[in-house]
Amino acid sequence: MLPSLPQRYDVDTLVSQYLDELQAQGFRGDIEQTYASRLAVATDNSVYQQLPQAVVLPKDNQDVQLIGRIGSQEKYATITFSPRGGGTGTNGQSLTKGIVVDMSRHMNKVLEVNEAEGWVRVQSGVVKDQLNDAVRPYGFFFSPDLSTSNRATIGGMVNTDASGQGSLKYGKTSDHVLSLQAVFADGSMYETDGSQGQPELGSFALHAYQMTEQICRENRAAIEAKFPPLNRFLTGYDLKNALSFTEDEHGVFDLGRVLCGAEGSLAFITEAKLNLTPIPKARSLVNIKYNSFDSALRSAPLMVQAQALSVETVDSKVLNLAKQDIVWHTVSDLITDVPGKEMQGINIVEFAGQDTNEVTQQVQALVAQLDKQLETEDGGIIGFQVCHDLDSINKIYNMRKKAVGLLGGAKGRAKPIAFAEDTCVPPENLADFIVEFRALLDEKQLNYGMFGHVDAGVLHVRPALDLCDPEQEKMMHQVSDEVVKLVAKYGGLMWGEHGKGYRSEYGPEFFGEQLFTQLRRVKAAFDPLNKMNPGKICTPIESQDELVKVSDTKRAFYDRQIPVTVRDSFRQAMECNGNGLCFNYDVNSPMCPSMKITADRRHSPKGRAGLVREWLRQLTASGVDILDLEETALHQSTSIKTMIDRIRHSLNKKDEYDFSHEVFEALNGCLACKACASQCPINVDVPSFRARFLNVYYTRYQRPAKDYLVGNIESLLPLMATAPKVVNGILAMRWVQSLTKKTIGYIDTPLLSVPTLKQALSDQLWDSRFSLSQLQSLSDEKRKDYLLIVQDPFTTYYDADVVYDFVDLAVKLGKKPVVLPFKPNGKAQHIKGFLKQFAQTATSTAEFLTQIADLKIPMVGVDPATVLCYRDEYREVLGEKAQSFEVLSVHEWLQPNLSSFKYSAKADSSPWYLFSHCTEKTKLPNSEKQWGAIFSHFGATLTSIPVGCCGMAGTFGHEADKFEMSQGIYQLSWQPNLNRLDKERCLVTGYSCRSQVKRFEGIKPKHPLQALLSLLDEY
Repeated sequence: MLPSLPQRYDVDTLVSQYLDELQAQGFRGDIEQTYASRLAVATDNSVYQQLPQAVVLPKDNQDVQLIGRIGSQEKYATITFSPRGGGTGTNGQSLTKGIVVDMSRHMNKVLEVNEAEGWVRVQSGVVKDQLNDAVRPYGFFFSPDLSTSNRATIGGMVNTDASGQGSLKYGKTSDHVLSLQAVFADGSMYETDGSQGQPELGSFALHAYQMTEQICRENRAAIEAKFPPLNRFLTGYDLKNALSFTEDEHGVFDLGRVLCGAEGSLAFITEAKLNLTPIPKARSLVNIKYNSFDSALRSAPLMVQAQALSVETVDSKVLNLAKQDIVWHTVSDLITDVPGKEMQGINIVEFAGQDTNEVTQQVQALVAQLDKQLETEDGGIIGFQVCHDLDSINKIYNMRKKAVGLLGGAKGRAKPIAFAEDTCVPPENLADFIVEFRALLDEKQLNYGMFGHVDAGVLHVRPALDLCDPEQEKMMHQVSDEVVKLVAKYGGLMWGEHGKGYRSEYGPEFFGEQLFTQLRRVKAAFDPLNKMNPGKICTPIESQDELVKVSDTKRAFYDRQIPVTVRDSFRQAMECNGNGLCFNYDVNSPMCPSMKITADRRHSPKGRAGLVREWLRQLTASGVDILDLEETALHQSTSIKTMIDRIRHSLNKKDEYDFSHEVFEALNGCLACKACASQCPINVDVPSFRARFLNVYYTRYQRPAKDYLVGNIESLLPLMATAPKVVNGILAMRWVQSLTKKTIGYIDTPLLSVPTLKQALSDQLWDSRFSLSQLQSLSDEKRKDYLLIVQDPFTTYYDADVVYDFVDLAVKLGKKPVVLPFKPNGKAQHIKGFLKQFAQTATSTAEFLTQIADLKIPMVGVDPATVLCYRDEYREVLGEKAQSFEVLSVHEWLQPNLSSFKYSAKADSSPWYLFSHCTEKTKLPNSEKQWGAIFSHFGATLTSIPVGCCGMAGTFGHEADKFEMSQGIYQLSWQPNLNRLDKERCLVTGYSCRSQVKRFEGIKPKHPLQALLSLLDEY
């Protein structure tokens, strides 16, 4: 039995007192103190881990001011704060032992767009892509780019002075900041352009303004001498650019420049006024392929001279990882292999501007130069491709952006990690610098991947290390020290893009004592009590507090407390590197619907993976072998006495703390949509480790009744279908519905199909009944005319007309369909963690399907979720046995056989619209394209509609406690898209999706195969 995990990590008494006072004084946001909530923000996209005391999520500026005003009382002198946005930092910038102030949940509004003057005002929690979506209709975009643009917030971009692709022309975030609204540690607030007046007398804001301007003026010569003249200029207290001399010889002081890149160590940024860039009217991309990465680096300056907007580079390590990922399906035709040549690197060169002719000429000039180099085999160029359409350009950049996470997904225990990966040197020195960098890594026999912005001299180099090995952790520190020296040799910076964070310890060495002292004076002026993100960048002058260090506590410190066998077994959770792609802002993305609707980091693949890691660590510390416990649970039979004991135990211990309950709460909101398993670059697979957790969790606690209903539904349905009208009549009664909701927790119970599939097929004029012996007696040639339809519980018993229509469609296409006997699929058992029962179901069904597979007749299933279960969950349980048969989705059978079908089609000029099941879209990334090709073949037009999850997810939407979440998810993307289209022309592949539409729209949408059937005449 699973033991209780009563170890509490309670919040400090003084912090609890502060939080109570905060709430009593009118704080309107959220305050979270559970261990799970704190763990969810204990990591970012770095290797570090730091457990905060609490998480507060303010609703507005007044909340933030209250945080500072109450915190500035003497009795709370030791309480500290760290602002947090998307948590995508690679150097632990937002990690703290104090209180995390998360701006992303509530302070995420675009406040004003000024089209005439080309600026926007936003709250700091606005996501970068969200901002661009808001200003695109006005013809603008916010030009500083970064790979995490779909989850990084503007506040985070300001605090790290972020930039990325295109910075040579567009600059960094600070180059686009017109004004910042900052709240200081005492609660005072200041608008940096002075539009709201001067700060109050005696406030931190006024003292910070006056002292920082004085420091900038008095130390101008030293600042000019030390701050290198790079495109990616120094992040963190940018004293050089705080004074502008363009209009006034005396210089105009801008406090906002100092706040940009300060990593929240000076003040909270609550709002930002940003200038916008007109969207280019012309864009072209040239993908240049090289036989060596060194050649790609050395040719970059030529691309810059060709007036390119940007030059991005990717090495073969990253390219090969991309080829193994779902993202490669989108770019495989845009970056094709060169026959007989090995592609060791590419440069992605973009030209953009308002003048189409000028951009065309620039591209033609580069192409002419590349053609000459290809002829002479000069510069290592082995080929190139040009694309001009925006869709293709975006696909290539999406692949490049995903490269960050893909490196973390490398096989083996050693993972490429970020710690010295945003070095910046003058572009002309980059190739030589990288030669020495590579020599350093090669000497230590480390593998690594490289990509970056070669036009700005910034390259992301991520050496592969297993930080669970203390010796390799020491090597990380050694490499960091060596890289600092190497960067200095080539006149660059250790932190050219991703900020300092835990690398702040190198600040004194870089600046020297005199100038670093001035930085400490700036810190003291803003934050004399060192309450704002202490330890980052610098400490206040005269303070004895220390800077954070590269050697500080890392995730691996906790991970190594878990046995290697357990870490390997729970790889889908353990390998999460915190890249945060699961925080994707786009509601039309299938990635993690529960995170989108709750805005709660616990309810994300990253949050859930972190909780399961800690659960495994605590079990290990309690002396529990989780693998042995799982094995016992799989073979243990459940007796009546055992169930009574669990119920008694659950009632007696219901108020007793158990960390397992916190893990359960986070995992219980998972829809098991499987998007994380393919969309996450690390392939974090929440449904898989959730099923394992539930399987063990319920050895201690009693399951709810609804789980048993769901887990046994496939056994009950054949019996219920013998009297469908009687069953439906009972289920439709109001008192039955009310009783079901109260006693079982199940709502909107679907009604059985009438007539049933069996009844409908018995009326057919052709024989679609199953006879194995008859099929075995057929010749191989005759078997080509047959099709085997694999039943699933949803369409067979609740949506029988879809299967019936599939039979009809096959006949009209000249095929002879045979409906196989119903065999349980077991997916519902897996979702609910009935792993023993699921293994039995999978074994039985796999044996049956393996026998049928010997006929060499295609087996096709209608519902994508159950079809994909055979390929995913079955393989988890059965291994190679699950690979001895293959069940195809409808489109997988139709598309390759289009030329062999015999049919007569009707004219159809109106478009159809495809709403795909989220699991199908992520597991079969070409499915929408294939459906489009199928409809085109039959003379029809099918447009794929980008939507996320519908919110039903099997039985998830039928559980009473999940209804609000289910409806909210549906309203994110499905409802708005359905409302703008002709619903009668909307086609839905998933049974659960069709059920959700029927529930909220009152109509039953067709499956694509039913639309195809309507296009065909009798042959």
